[in-house]
Amino acid sequence: MLDLDSINLGFSRKAGVYDDYGATHPAIRWTRSVVRQRVMSLIAPGSCLLELNAGTGEDAAYFAERGYRVHATDIADGMLAEIERKVAARGLGHQLTVQPLSVTELSRAAGGRPSASRGAGFDLVFSNFGGLNCVPDLRPVAEQLPVVLRPGGFVVWVLMPRVCPWELAQALRGRFGVALRRVRGATRANVEGARVATFYFSPAQVVRALGPAFTLIGLQSLSLFSPPAFMDRFPHRFPRLFRALTQIDARVTRWPVLNSLGDFVMVTAELNAGAQ
Repeated sequence: MLDLDSINLGFSRKAGVYDDYGATHPAIRWTRSVVRQRVMSLIAPGSCLLELNAGTGEDAAYFAERGYRVHATDIADGMLAEIERKVAARGLGHQLTVQPLSVTELSRAAGGRPSASRGAGFDLVFSNFGGLNCVPDLRPVAEQLPVVLRPGGFVVWVLMPRVCPWELAQALRGRFGVALRRVRGATRANVEGARVATFYFSPAQVVRALGPAFTLIGLQSLSLFSPPAFMDRFPHRFPRLFRALTQIDARVTRWPVLNSLGDFVMVTAELNAGAQ
């Protein structure tokens, strides 16, 4: 069961500082660019996109400004307020809609292309930066996807996997809690003073949760050779090395085995025709 109160409290507190932190963080900017390019390679402007755990709406606003119809959902009041602020400030009312919604209630998502037989029909369901890692079991979320996705629609989920070499390496510095938290499968993260339950999934677990209704079409790790966001000093101290490591990531992180490790893993799947 989701700890909705802790999630709301922690991420609402974080809402006011999150955009400024991400805007100046090379690792976050690079990760966002890779994920956004993946989404735009699958669906064209004018398509309908449903974002889960949309946070402050940085990705939602980005896609809306490029002609996509975006429906952003979240449960943190502070995050939802930030999205509404972006909609008003950037004049995105016709492209970006907002709904307070938990991923456990995905079938209630509004918007998409109306369908007499299926209800809302989104072209792609998107979740970035481990929002789904707050869910203890992905199956109840995945089971609702055929209700909101059109046949042939896509899922692009970016989650934190069970193995991150950069975190394992923290054992060399005596930081065993950081090193082992993913291996254990779950932890409680301190999000602005709130203790938020966090769960880690292998790509195989994500694929099993999606089930036979989906076909896996892509698996890519993010921040495998390049350092993850928590090592925020590295890109500023060693900018050339950081850029070189991201170039390695761009070339090899779709390879088998390597595509299952890293700070994040991007899972792309397609809803099979006829799936209910």
